[in-house]
Amino acid sequence: MTDIRTATADDIAGLYRISEDMNAINEPGYFERCIAEQDEEKRIIYVAEQKSGNGMRLVGYVQLVWVPTYATFRRLGIPEIQDLNVIPDARGQGLGSRLIEACETEARTAGKTEMGISVGLTQSFGPAQRLYVKKGYIPDGTGMCYDDVPVRAEGLRTTLWHSTPMLDNFLTIKMVKDL
Repeated sequence: MTDIRTATADDIAGLYRISEDMNAINEPGYFERCIAEQDEEKRIIYVAEQKSGNGMRLVGYVQLVWVPTYATFRRLGIPEIQDLNVIPDARGQGLGSRLIEACETEARTAGKTEMGISVGLTQSFGPAQRLYVKKGYIPDGTGMCYDDVPVRAEGLRTTLWHSTPMLDNFLTIKMVKDL
C-alpha cells in the first residue's frame, strides 16, 4: 500500500535520499527551501510513502508550484508540476500518475483551469514524456526552453551543426493540460 500525502519538515532526509537515488543534483538547502515555501503557500510537496519492513519509506515526490519561474505559465496564472521523481524500484505501480493527480486535484480545488508541466528532452526522460502525454499534457507551443527561457533557433546552429551538442536537464519542453 502506498499513501500520497503532503510533505513535512520530517521528510527532508527522505527527499534528499530520493534525489540521490535519482542522481539529481540540488543546491545545498534545496528541500529546506522548498518546505519553507510550502509553509508560505508558494508550493506543495506531495510524497509517496510505502510500507517497508516495520515502517514506512518515501519512494517518490512531486511539487506543485503556484507561481512558476517560466514566464508564460506565470503570466497566465498556470501552476506548474515540477520535480516528479519515483525511485526505480517503486516504478510501474502508477505512483507517478497518482502524484500528478494529487497536484491536478489541488489546482482544481484552487479554481485553476489549466496545469503546466515541463519535461527534459533527453532519452532519460522518455518514460516521463510518455506519461505526461498519456495524462493529457500537450506542448504549449513555445518549443524548447533552457532553464525556463525559450530557445531561439539561431542560437542552436552554432552548437548543433558545428560540434556535438551537450544537453543537460535544463533543456525542456513545456506542456499544458486543461483541468
